[in-house]
Amino acid sequence: QVQLVESGGGLVQPGGSLRLSCVVSGRTLSSYAMAWFRQAPGLEREFVGAIDWSGTVTKYEDSLKARFTISRDYAKNTLYLHMNSLKPEDTAVYHCALDWSSTTGWVPTEPMKYDHWGQGTQVTVSS
Repeated sequence: QVQLVESGGGLVQPGGSLRLSCVVSGRTLSSYAMAWFRQAPGLEREFVGAIDWSGTVTKYEDSLKARFTISRDYAKNTLYLHMNSLKPEDTAVYHCALDWSSTTGWVPTEPMKYDHWGQGTQVTVSS
């Protein structure tokens, strides 16, 4: 049973920064791609960014790549999302996702390509 648990969300003022974490636990293989998605009330789940199994290839939603950075720590089985210059429109529940793939460069943007999901962490950007 694989579990993904996000943390690090909260209330932040516009222009502020947050770092989200996603810890992977349970019966895991060594190779998997991971991603962050977000969902605001009344809207569909939106791709934020992804990183391949090797950690060398990343892909971002075009409108976010100047402010958001994905990284992963293999020793801690943890995925991170560093968010800077936050805006009110970044307010959403942020979910991490995992796809069993050892293909270098595999960074899918479609939610259906991912096998496991976390419950999400709320990020609210407001003054």
